[in-house]
Amino acid sequence: MTTSKGNVPADYISAGKLAVHPALWQFINSEALPPVKLAQSDFWQAFEALLLELQPVNKALLEKRESLQQQIDSWHNQHPEMEFSAYKQFLKDINYLVAEPEDFQITTQNVDPEIATMAGPQLVVPINNARYALNAANARWGSLYDALYGTDVLPGKADTSLAYDPVRGQQVVEWVKTWLDKSFPLQHGSHRDVVAYSVSNAELTVTMQDGASQKLANDAQFIGFQGKAASPSCILLKNNGLHVEIQIDGKHLVGEGDPANVKDVVLEAALTTIMDCEDSVAAVDGEDKTLVYQNWAGLIRGDLKLEMRKGNKVITRSLNQDRQYTGKNEESIRLPGRSLMFVRNVGHLMRNNAIYIDGEEVYEGLMDAVITCLIAKQDVMQQGQFSNSKTGSIYIVKPKMHGPEEVAFSHTLFSKVEQILALPADTIKIGIMDEERRTSVNLKACIAAAKSRVAFINTGFLDRTGDEIHTSMQCGPFARKTELKAMPWIQAYEKSNVAKGLACGLAGKAQIGKGMWPEPDNMAKMMTAKTGHVQSGANTAWVPSPTAATLHALHYHEISVASMQQQLSEVDFDGLDDILSIPVKPDVATLSANDLEAELDNNVQGILGYVVRWVHQGVGCSKVPDINNVGLMEDRATLRISSQHIANWLEHGIVSEAQVKASMEKMANLVDQQNANDSEYIAMCPDPERAIAYQAAMELIYEGKGQPSGYTEPVLHRKRLEMKASQA
Repeated sequence: MTTSKGNVPADYISAGKLAVHPALWQFINSEALPPVKLAQSDFWQAFEALLLELQPVNKALLEKRESLQQQIDSWHNQHPEMEFSAYKQFLKDINYLVAEPEDFQITTQNVDPEIATMAGPQLVVPINNARYALNAANARWGSLYDALYGTDVLPGKADTSLAYDPVRGQQVVEWVKTWLDKSFPLQHGSHRDVVAYSVSNAELTVTMQDGASQKLANDAQFIGFQGKAASPSCILLKNNGLHVEIQIDGKHLVGEGDPANVKDVVLEAALTTIMDCEDSVAAVDGEDKTLVYQNWAGLIRGDLKLEMRKGNKVITRSLNQDRQYTGKNEESIRLPGRSLMFVRNVGHLMRNNAIYIDGEEVYEGLMDAVITCLIAKQDVMQQGQFSNSKTGSIYIVKPKMHGPEEVAFSHTLFSKVEQILALPADTIKIGIMDEERRTSVNLKACIAAAKSRVAFINTGFLDRTGDEIHTSMQCGPFARKTELKAMPWIQAYEKSNVAKGLACGLAGKAQIGKGMWPEPDNMAKMMTAKTGHVQSGANTAWVPSPTAATLHALHYHEISVASMQQQLSEVDFDGLDDILSIPVKPDVATLSANDLEAELDNNVQGILGYVVRWVHQGVGCSKVPDINNVGLMEDRATLRISSQHIANWLEHGIVSEAQVKASMEKMANLVDQQNANDSEYIAMCPDPERAIAYQAAMELIYEGKGQPSGYTEPVLHRKRLEMKASQA
């Protein structure tokens, strides 16, 4: 954890006991405070008081994490036989496993329908990358034709030598017409035989090739249209709470060849987006954090723009407008053009030098809470070009909390922020990321600790596995990573998260989410795999791109999440003992030399491929080629699991330091080769040990068991600051 006293830079601005980075000071005083009519002196005094009160509490919570970890390590060293009932009792004795509260229902109010009652995909993007943030916010709607045309969901691929491949195009059209028949069936016949869509007498009328007229089998699916009723340019439909547009244009390249002049079918896709300040972001100082907050302010105000050059043209990207329709009864309908935005704050661990108090860096999570909510108050006051929350709420996802005490601390923090900003109680909603073991085994108590503001829970394999390994580091060698995904603990964890969420009344009030599909170029595999997320009863799941969001939206048309949640709520599931079963596998020691080398190389390549961009270039999330050159969307969670896995195998003698070093030297060459076409890439070879990123990777591995909770942030931040200093 980064701390420093008496080392405040000379150019920082003093405000009482605070010292603030000049760029951040300027941003807050000139851009963030004036729109919400908060006096500068009042704000900084209140901010100082909050930090003075909560910094010591934050520190004590982190010390408790370390104390618990030391006790668990000692217990495993003293009980190598690992008798389960004794282990479970020990966790209760040290208050790692707390008593489960009596049954309750969350009381969260004023939650937007995208979170409370609708089900659909969710994007997570680094907020310091304006292009990614704008693309994600605009991914509320996506072309199904484009998503199928350019991906591997359908067999074959388009002829890229053509501006438009009509053969591929017809393949896409045929698939979509079949999908329309399943999702929006006609009374008789198929959408592929339609020659005209029109609206009359508050109904959608469909003219077939034989001249016959048809209606939808379920007329309630017809919502409205654009253009003239007799010859609309767009038909608006709805299924399982999600909207679909059939767009019509006989002059369009695709529409002119379609019997009904259908040019595209557009789906409501990414209902929500998490604008991320945390795992996908490399923000290590006041300069970086100011950019994070500026982009969040631009999204909230609605004026974030980005100019990009495409050939000889300059394209300006900005937030999409809302969509307007005429309803079936001639009423006006307006639908959001953008995803509803959460903002993911940093967790409790890290400090940041953007602000000092009494010469000590502040905890970044405290700073994020105050400043992101200060910015979001403009939305509560309806001062932006668009509304993010129609209900006057602010949505913060809070990661990496360990157990109910830490959730309660966040609840207290948000209450104090509401007081500073003169917001009604529980305006700030919390998303609890169930990604740490002490949260998983106490999830009901965690939800209870913030039951008046919980709007989101989710699961995530990578961080959860990283914490699983670190917590039980001394228990024994863990199974290979591919095996971990199929073992009882992870299956019970995923199932228990939904069961606990439903039992606590999240259905109809909050999101229950599932984790990321990491391969943006393998959409066919995603379409098979992520059906399981919808069937699990989750009403959202993470996807890696706007295209993936459009495709994943198909799952929510196929399966009614509301029906799944109703069925699952009638099934009692605990799963605690399975969650507590530690996925060690002593027989990994008998793996062949080739298998050990392959596992080690895979982990090392992933670590170096991610760290070299993070440390050398400040890229916190990108598509990183794996050892087989498959592009994976990676952030710090990927790094956490890989570094902890090697650290565990080192600890138990499955691999040696010499083997790790040999793998690192070999993989450094491979990673350099994989990035050879990146003009901004800074290579590690021929002398990798002098490369700052390589040094960071070595530290993450060789000192992995000593990293707090197995987190990678302390090492990455320190090495990134070192890199920035060397480039200054």
